[in-house]
Amino acid sequence: MKATEAWGLSMQILPMHRHRHVSRRPVWIIVLVCLVSFFVICGYVYPPENSSACYVFSPRGCKAFQEWLPSYTRRELTDEELASQVLVQEFLRTPPQQTENPKIAFLFLTPGSLPFENLWDVFFSGHEGKFSVYVHASQRKPVHQSKYFIDRDIHSDKVGWGQVSMIDAERRLLGNALRDPDNQHFVLLSDSCIPLHRFEYVYNYLMYTNVSYIDSFLDPGPHGNDRYSPHMLPEIEKEDFRKGAQWFHLKRQHAMIVISDTLYYSKFRNYCRPGFEGRNCYCDEHYLPTFFNIVDPGGMANWSVTHVDWSEHKWHPKSYRAQDVSYELLQKITSIDETVHETSEAKKQVIVKPCVWNGVKRPCYLFARKFYPETLDILIQIFSNYTASV
Repeated sequence: MKATEAWGLSMQILPMHRHRHVSRRPVWIIVLVCLVSFFVICGYVYPPENSSACYVFSPRGCKAFQEWLPSYTRRELTDEELASQVLVQEFLRTPPQQTENPKIAFLFLTPGSLPFENLWDVFFSGHEGKFSVYVHASQRKPVHQSKYFIDRDIHSDKVGWGQVSMIDAERRLLGNALRDPDNQHFVLLSDSCIPLHRFEYVYNYLMYTNVSYIDSFLDPGPHGNDRYSPHMLPEIEKEDFRKGAQWFHLKRQHAMIVISDTLYYSKFRNYCRPGFEGRNCYCDEHYLPTFFNIVDPGGMANWSVTHVDWSEHKWHPKSYRAQDVSYELLQKITSIDETVHETSEAKKQVIVKPCVWNGVKRPCYLFARKFYPETLDILIQIFSNYTASV
């Protein structure tokens, strides 16, 4: 009896062994929810731009899709900013005036005489009526040797390195060139610039492009966004601030926008100069890259068609002397089909992007600098050998 009681007691104390069913979580539901959330977020941050993509989300299109998304509250525009946006949008909506003889305006920004006039003479020869020349000499009246440069000087004022007067000179060149309705494209060049291709190649490259070639990239380092001044608010925010080379190509619409701008220009005139608030800000490196990043970021290529070699990491780019110039050097420059930007942080970032012309990868550069005057004779000698024809 005791044994039976003991056994019964032990049976009560020992836990019963149960069979548990393995719980299968609805993994497919979790995956489905994640995918839907992902597409909703993408649709909000990057709203579809064509109707077929919009109908993936709603049979009523993009407008209906965005109606039920959280609204993004943008700050209210200032009166000046609103006026500027209306003006810019009007210029961009207006198709370029079709002329019987579209030309490229070559704008030379120089302290005095142009040492490569004879080389440019070879470049322009035989293409009369397809180009215009304008010379802004800021220090002394130039002496011209080529017929294409005679009587092409415009009213000039002194230009200080790193000062807003550099932008004033560029706008003065654009203003004079825009008076000719046949000028449809505008290229800014310096006294140390040379052509890299035959005229026909340059003409077709620029005349049929769908963008302006303005160098613009984000540099978060001390020589980039650290030059930004909060006084530029509210119209220019720090994340909109950009850096780039000043040597540009502009379509006529963009040239009109530049000379019409007073709002963004005044911000740079007042708050971007060497030594201001302990920052060394240079208008020629930041004004146009920032301006177009704000008003028409999709309308620029984010690189310049003028090659400059910064590989020596000095305050000024590499300069070429007579012993440096060769057929191989020019072939090397003309074959480059990627742009390289390097940021100025301690841990530098190298940004490499392909040069894309109307959707096709092409060589980047039509011109190059900085060449010493002593290279003129050898450049003329080899020009016909290395230049590419269309």
